[in-house]
Amino acid sequence: YFTLCSYKNNGGCSEFAICNDTELTERTCTCKPNYIGDGFKCRGNIFQELLRNSNTSRFYFHLEALSIRDIADPGPFTLFVPRTDILNSDPRVKDWIAKGVMAQVLRYHMVGCANLLYKDLTAITNVTSLHGDLIHISYSQNSLVLNNKAEIILSDAVGTNGVIHIINQILVP
Repeated sequence: YFTLCSYKNNGGCSEFAICNDTELTERTCTCKPNYIGDGFKCRGNIFQELLRNSNTSRFYFHLEALSIRDIADPGPFTLFVPRTDILNSDPRVKDWIAKGVMAQVLRYHMVGCANLLYKDLTAITNVTSLHGDLIHISYSQNSLVLNNKAEIILSDAVGTNGVIHIINQILVP
């Protein structure tokens, strides 16, 4: 006979979960250690999560290329990640890489010691990035805007060590 867990796709649980058959047609899903979630969707740290989302994977590859591993640490961190298509199409990115300043640009999108959800960001006016410069936050017309330019378009992707917000422009220190 087939049990749900022996059936394909880990019984419908996340690939990062443990599937336990409880009865013939019942099972429980529990996220593995170092993952959080309900067992059907389990998330790792924000460094791992960047790679799993096509909107944020380019940011991950830039971090990897420059050996920036800050956000693999316990955190907490808050990331403001420009969408992949923006990082791919902005001509300034090649210049920043050539001039050796891309690491500073990337760290300007990271905030340490804080797990700031969207609702938290609506109540504050600025945060200090890992680069050391302030990021100004304003809330108007039901949207959060950083430095009067970049809008948060997807928010609150929570990982074990922080949260990712996707923005529609690159922040420049």
